[in-house]
Amino acid sequence: MSRIGKKPIPLPAGVKYQVQGNTVVVEGPKGKVTALIADGITLETKDGVLNVLRDTDKNAAFHGLTRALVYNAVQGVTTGWKKELDIVGIGYRAELKGKGTVVFTLGYSHQIEVPLPSGIEVTIDPKMTHLIISGIDRQKVGQVAADMRSLRKPDPYKNKGVRYSDEKLKKKAGKTGSK
Repeated sequence: MSRIGKKPIPLPAGVKYQVQGNTVVVEGPKGKVTALIADGITLETKDGVLNVLRDTDKNAAFHGLTRALVYNAVQGVTTGWKKELDIVGIGYRAELKGKGTVVFTLGYSHQIEVPLPSGIEVTIDPKMTHLIISGIDRQKVGQVAADMRSLRKPDPYKNKGVRYSDEKLKKKAGKTGSK
């Protein structure tokens, strides 16, 4: 039995869900998110708690996955998701251009413009080196953060680049001079 799949999902006040075929639409104060439901998995509400149930043990592999996707959707429409990025390096920075584009200066010969998908917001601190990416869809927030990080991954020798705020880096020793 899936340990994650058995956990009930608390439904806060103001959150509604509706099953449409093999998707579930979760609606809350922040907006609407859809999540996929595998075949043989059903959702049931009891006492303000949402339970994810499976028909047979053939669906055991998708039990925990479906529960996690629905839980992420419920959390997204109530509190939202966010990822934080730090930009380290002399002259490295990011700035907002309009409402839907982030412009990065990362030591290349050109600036890099990153368009933001719908539902994603980015805030940048006044020093232009700390970004907060937020939205209601966890997968979208994580993908945008990963795409921004991949523009200039942290260098293992100087630790310069774009990194997650909670990321721990091991700095490598540089060349040692011979005799």
